[in-house]
Amino acid sequence: MRLHPHPHPWHRSWHKALLALCLSASALAHALEPADALALADGDGDTRVATLQKLAASDDARAQALVRALAGEAVQLQGERVLIVEGEQATDAVTGEAVILTDEAAEVTINNRLRGALETALAGMDLLAGDPARQAAAARRLRASSFDDPDPAGLPLIEKALAGDLDPKARQDLELAQAALLLSSDDETQRLQAAAKLGEARSPIVRPLLLQRLEAEPSEAVKTALKASLATLDRSLMVSNTLAQMFTGISLGSILLLAALGLAITYGLMGVINMAHGELIMIGAYATWLVQTFFRQALPEWFDWYLLAALPVAFLTSALVGAVMERSVIRFLYGRPLETLLATWGLSLVLMQGVRSLFGAQNVGVENPSWMSGSMTLLGNLTLPWNRILIVGFALLVLGGVALLIARTRLGLFVRGVTQNRPIASCMGVNTARIDTYAFALGSGIAGLAGSALSQIGNVGPDLGQSYIVDSFMVVVLGGVGQLAGTVYAALGLGVLNKFLEGWTGAVLAKIAVLVFIIVFIQKRPQGIFALKGRQA
Repeated sequence: MRLHPHPHPWHRSWHKALLALCLSASALAHALEPADALALADGDGDTRVATLQKLAASDDARAQALVRALAGEAVQLQGERVLIVEGEQATDAVTGEAVILTDEAAEVTINNRLRGALETALAGMDLLAGDPARQAAAARRLRASSFDDPDPAGLPLIEKALAGDLDPKARQDLELAQAALLLSSDDETQRLQAAAKLGEARSPIVRPLLLQRLEAEPSEAVKTALKASLATLDRSLMVSNTLAQMFTGISLGSILLLAALGLAITYGLMGVINMAHGELIMIGAYATWLVQTFFRQALPEWFDWYLLAALPVAFLTSALVGAVMERSVIRFLYGRPLETLLATWGLSLVLMQGVRSLFGAQNVGVENPSWMSGSMTLLGNLTLPWNRILIVGFALLVLGGVALLIARTRLGLFVRGVTQNRPIASCMGVNTARIDTYAFALGSGIAGLAGSALSQIGNVGPDLGQSYIVDSFMVVVLGGVGQLAGTVYAALGLGVLNKFLEGWTGAVLAKIAVLVFIIVFIQKRPQGIFALKGRQA
């Protein structure tokens, strides 16, 4: 049986008054006595509420533990003893001694009146606690109750809490709750101040409250302030929504960039239509899952850092599979694009079925490290998940590494030489067959890195790569074959365009619109955004 957060409406005012009394009496210490524990568990209604007030205001750890246990419905009465029961173990609430449960033990009942008083008492205890997380949770509860059903009787409680030392987030929530309650005050000046304060909140939950008050407000001055606050809030929300769409588009673009970077090498530079590129992404994701499983079982204390170990493993695994593919099948098909397409499509089916046979057809779970969990909140209601932010940064890091490798290293020089003029490169002593293998393995390894990143934001299964292979080819072709800069522009452009269109037309029509745009663009400019020039062309 759950503890419901809302008491009956006719108890709300004195519940808040009770909490204000708890706060004002917080400096007093009341050690838990057997009579108090028994009165809380088995007294009449007024006695239980009065005892709850006394115990909630106490600094005694056993008294507060009993209040929290009662809220969690973990209290039983056995004869004259009040017990806190956790699983199969029971302890005496007064002495802390272990007690053996008998058939005489009975659960303590909680009626609606006591349930509401418990919620209020818990909020007061949490606000006075030094733990910022508990303070923030209590402040959120009070803010929600103030917005759902504003009651000025709760103002003393909020003002008392604001006078103390609070977590910044808890203080912000309590200030909003205070403004919500003052919005229904009899004092016009207080209503004006509350309207201005709520207009600065930049939170969508404020808007219904402002609209509701605007309909009932008799004062023209306050109405003007409410309208101004609504206009300010709407502008803020519009900016936040636009930035949220842009971030979501950039996030999608970074994912497309990671998925397409490897293909930009194997297809853009080498001319190989690799239909198994998606499966190389999937192999990188499964390699990440295997590393996670190893860390969870063998190195649990280092689990938060498994992803750093998984990245090189994913790269090497996909690169090795790609090298085997190139040496066994693809090297015989250079210059024959149709046969290459069919052969790599067959390889993709083999890889998918191999993964199904090894790991099963069901998705496997990859857990985010703690440093990739959570989010960052900006402008009141703009929430940016840390895993998405870090993937955007990771995509830029991989892009920079690939650009440096292609432009500044000996391997990159050989790859560019073989791509531009294979016979001349061979005449100058370059082992073209080996360079082909290295280049294909490099593109495959980058696909593995993409799979490792994708494992942090979605499901990992045998069909993972199928969701990205078409988009990857679209990015490479739209950006210009063999052009890394074009791949970046195309990935980010398609990501942002797709997310903005989704807001207007829905996901399906947005996808259709993007495909139509690419078709028309390629018809008008077949070489893509960036065309090869000079001797490269």
